[in-house]
Amino acid sequence: MAIEFKVNGRDVSVEADADTPLLWALREDLQLTGTKFGCGIAACGACSVHVDGQITRSCSVPISEIAGRSVTTIEGLKGSDGALHTVQRAWIEAQVPQCGYCQSGQIMAAVALIEATGSPSDAQIDEAMTNICRCGTYPRIRKAILAATGQAAAALQGDA
Repeated sequence: MAIEFKVNGRDVSVEADADTPLLWALREDLQLTGTKFGCGIAACGACSVHVDGQITRSCSVPISEIAGRSVTTIEGLKGSDGALHTVQRAWIEAQVPQCGYCQSGQIMAAVALIEATGSPSDAQIDEAMTNICRCGTYPRIRKAILAATGQAAAALQGDA
């Protein structure tokens, strides 16, 4: 069955079974491999994307539920001029990744949090950032979120 939707502002059509997870349509059919497979049960967040502006774990959403909707992946965060998103730049400055596997999902969750709150509090960061990082880069993730929102002039200085 053909499923039509938007990905990163572009109209696409994917030929897949209705119950195929969005993750696999993105990775296999559309070759957008920035979204990662982690657990397959929506627990780890490595597969996080935005669907109609809402953070969504793509491993657990059937492609049939995406018809007519808009999906943004990590590849879609860049500006039309190729400039990195503010959160992506903050991630680099804060040297967040170690292995990096979970980071596209972490960034997508952080962008959704910032879009929803503007300047999230520590409690909002704790509540929203539920993705798992096996390397334990949580202090640097927090530092990058604060830096991206301009809340901490010194967020990129010092050790967190």
